[in-house]
Amino acid sequence: MEKIKDELVKTPYSGKPLGVNWFREKRYENYRIYYLVYENLQSVFMAGISNKKDQQKTINTIRLLLDFFKQELENLIKKDKST
Repeated sequence: MEKIKDELVKTPYSGKPLGVNWFREKRYENYRIYYLVYENLQSVFMAGISNKKDQQKTINTIRLLLDFFKQELENLIKKDKST
C-alpha cells in the first residue's frame, strides 16, 4: 500500500479511470483501491478499497459520497494550514 501511495503522489492519474478522469482505481493483489484526484486542491483522496465481488457496490457508494469526501479533504487542508 505504501508503494501505491508514493506512486500516486508522483503520478495521480496512473490508475484506471472510472467514467471520469478524476475518479480512478488501482489494483493491489486481489483488491481495488479507489481514489479521487482533486487538482484544484493539489490532493489525492483514497476513498475506498474492495475486492472484485464488491467492486460495483463500492464505486456506487463513493459516487454517492463525493460531496462528503471533498468537504473532508478541505477540512483536513484547513486544519493542516492552521497548525
